[in-house]
Amino acid sequence: MKKKRLLILLTVACVMMFSFGVSTALAADTIPGINLNIGSSTGAEGASSTISLLLLLTVLSLAPSILILMTSFTRIVIVLGFVRTSLGTQQMPPNQVLVGLALFLTFFIMAPTLGEVNQTAIQPYIKGEINQTVALEKAAIPMKKFMWEHTRTKDLKLFVDYTKADAPTGPEDVQLTTLVPAYAISELKSAFTMGFMIFIPFLVIDMIIASTLMAMGMMMLPPVMISLPFKILLFILVDGWYLVVKSLLLSYS
Repeated sequence: MKKKRLLILLTVACVMMFSFGVSTALAADTIPGINLNIGSSTGAEGASSTISLLLLLTVLSLAPSILILMTSFTRIVIVLGFVRTSLGTQQMPPNQVLVGLALFLTFFIMAPTLGEVNQTAIQPYIKGEINQTVALEKAAIPMKKFMWEHTRTKDLKLFVDYTKADAPTGPEDVQLTTLVPAYAISELKSAFTMGFMIFIPFLVIDMIIASTLMAMGMMMLPPVMISLPFKILLFILVDGWYLVVKSLLLSYS
């Protein structure tokens, strides 16, 4: 009862203070005004600035998709998810840890490519040596090279044949709209292949534990309760996180 009374008194006091502040501001005529002017841009410079701002906002809105589909993030986060699923530890490690680790591994793997983008496109654009269109074209070249090296010919041919375009001989001959989806499904296949290989030893442990419990007549005991400690112990003994990260790094070397 005391807590409820104290809460009611605090609420009444806050309402009174707010009312007093509003009335004082009205009396003093000190409430700030907000003016929003929307008009047409005048001249070529104004139109160019407006278009540049719209393009920048568009790029920022597409940044998550660019990070996921044009870098190594997709393969890394899927493989890490397979590791957690095969261990059967539910939410351990948490999603935030897996996504954070995937992000930093992505930055580490993509460092040479991002460095080339910064050197050939971003810095010249900041210095005013090239315009925005040229900067975007130069920035796309290193990204195309990276995706080209890790895209299967079969996947790329699927989208090239659909567009009825000529077979590209190098990353410069293929459009981003064709290369990005081909790279994405190649990454998905590689990630699921690695995830399957990770699943095999833990599946064997589950089968052995389940067969042993059935042979002992312990039908009511869930095999997961017994196999989970063994799977975690095996993962620790073989230094599993080291092996998984090493495999991911070697897959991009």
